[in-house]
Amino acid sequence: MSDAATITDITIGELKELAGRYPQARSALIPMLHLLQSEQGCVTNAGVELCAELLDISAAEVSGVATFYTMYKRRPMGEHHVGVCTNTLCAVMGGDLIFERLKGHLDVGNDETTDDGQVTLEHIECNAACDFAPVMTVNWEFFDNQTPESAVELVDQLRAGETVQSTRGATITSWREAERVIAGFEDGLVDEGPAAGDASLVGLEIAKANGWTAGGSAAKPAAKKAAAKKPAAKTPAAKKAPATKSAAKKAAAQEADTARAESETIAETKGESSKGDSQ
Repeated sequence: MSDAATITDITIGELKELAGRYPQARSALIPMLHLLQSEQGCVTNAGVELCAELLDISAAEVSGVATFYTMYKRRPMGEHHVGVCTNTLCAVMGGDLIFERLKGHLDVGNDETTDDGQVTLEHIECNAACDFAPVMTVNWEFFDNQTPESAVELVDQLRAGETVQSTRGATITSWREAERVIAGFEDGLVDEGPAAGDASLVGLEIAKANGWTAGGSAAKPAAKKAAAKKPAAKTPAAKKAPATKSAAKKAAAQEADTARAESETIAETKGESSKGDSQ
């Protein structure tokens, strides 16, 4: 069966819906590719051709996007995508060790899928969660402050089909279901889990303890008011700024001409003086 056969009429309708959400239909290409992945498990040639047809662009333009972003996969993914951040901070905090342990435990390399089809492992760049390093993700949900041991336990739970809860997010579903959410179709799990972790709220708690607000202290508005009442210092007539852009250009040109004339006069005077001395 060709991969085109797996694109249902319902999905085609949803692709058209996505295209209709934007003033320019081609702006929907990124969510459309995520939606296709949610149904097909990767970006297929049939998916590329369908996007090109619906958006009235070339297949080459679609392929350019699908091969540029690493979240788009050109071969089938596992039930779960497990990402290990190996960027600078996570790496030095243990991310490299976690990734190496998981490669050995799962017997896969980077961007490869286990034999049972349950886990695709990938080292990923910064997840913008440095205050919880080292960080992992499962289907793009965060798992904070990981260790090699906790990482192994996590993937074992996923492979066993156990219920797993993100550290700061929803209950883990599947990579395909997560792709559908990324495409713009909610799964009803948005309110699961805390909105932010303790490390992210430290600054807010310090501000509350000190009575700080985004607008600053109460004394600042009064200072601004006093400053507003203070009469502005008069500018000497010779230093007044020109009223228009053209006047400003003219004034600048005149100053440049004056400076050049002065420098030439000084140079000529020095030249005549040195000439008289030599005679």
